[in-house]
Amino acid sequence: MNDKKKNTAKEPSEVYETAAKENVDKLNPILFQSIEKSKKNHKVGAVISHEEAMLKIKERYPILK
Repeated sequence: MNDKKKNTAKEPSEVYETAAKENVDKLNPILFQSIEKSKKNHKVGAVISHEEAMLKIKERYPILK
């Protein structure tokens, strides 16, 4: 990195030379359906908190305690 670019702030898409949300339409149909299902579940409130999820994981895998 040279001195000119050292103190410049850029968007991550510019830094990594990627385009954000460009490939959304090209997702695998099954993955797209899964994401849509998750969004619907979240809107309805059929989700659990992070704490609840961690408790279930710790119960299932006692080595993580």
